[in-house]
Amino acid sequence: MDLHRRLGLTLLLGLVSLPGLSTAAGKCERLVVTGSPDAPPYLWQDPQNPKQLIGASADLLQQAAKELGIKVELLYAGKRSQALDEVRSGRMDMLADAPLAFNELEHLDYIHPPLLENDYLVWTKKGSTLVYGEAKDLHGHSGALSEKSRLTQAFSLYAERQLTLTRTANLTQALQKLLLGEVEYVLAGRYSGMAAAQALGMADDLLAFEQPVDRPGLYLAVSHNSACNDPWLRGQLAKKMTELPASGLTEAALQRNIERWKAQQQQPQQPVSAPKQ
Repeated sequence: MDLHRRLGLTLLLGLVSLPGLSTAAGKCERLVVTGSPDAPPYLWQDPQNPKQLIGASADLLQQAAKELGIKVELLYAGKRSQALDEVRSGRMDMLADAPLAFNELEHLDYIHPPLLENDYLVWTKKGSTLVYGEAKDLHGHSGALSEKSRLTQAFSLYAERQLTLTRTANLTQALQKLLLGEVEYVLAGRYSGMAAAQALGMADDLLAFEQPVDRPGLYLAVSHNSACNDPWLRGQLAKKMTELPASGLTEAALQRNIERWKAQQQQPQQPVSAPKQ
């Protein structure tokens, strides 16, 4: 065997023996994932199986993981803060709907781009005289916002300093305040607002301005303490997140889960319901 061939064979054997190269795709076969239990249509606790989380985020992650040959379990871990603690510790591998928070970078690796983007819109009663084009147009007007809302850190700071917002326990209460005339507008997600308005029979009474006031991303975030957290997984997930928006799957998953959640609201309450946060 000539010198060039021997060197080539030696190099090939060396590459195959590198840790992770030949087995990268099979290194992590199962991801245990959690997230918010009360954020339809993105993610919520399944009333038929309260140990599971369902929603558009769950469907899209399952689709991406299937294409990568990874099994995903989306499990309920308590309210949002408890879910975050489970992932920080490494007891669970990933959050499916993490807002980008700089103080969490020491615990989590965020996969870019986000799995979903949540357009926050300005909702008013039909016939309202409020004119909205940008955030400063809301100055001097009273608004409401669910305390469960997850806005970007920049807009949260702006809203705290510049806007008059009443915090409510949930989106239902915020919309009820709007209909009662106690506030002039509500800040709510495009799809969560749509789902709540339809489920409450308010859809014909409300109007949403098309221009988002804020657009936080909902990211996959892998724990630094997860045994599955490696460059191969992060790279493959980032690739899938890049492909999803152009595939048409994102919009289909959102619409499907709006209808799913609406149908559940019309059924008799299950013995175990989602926690009141």
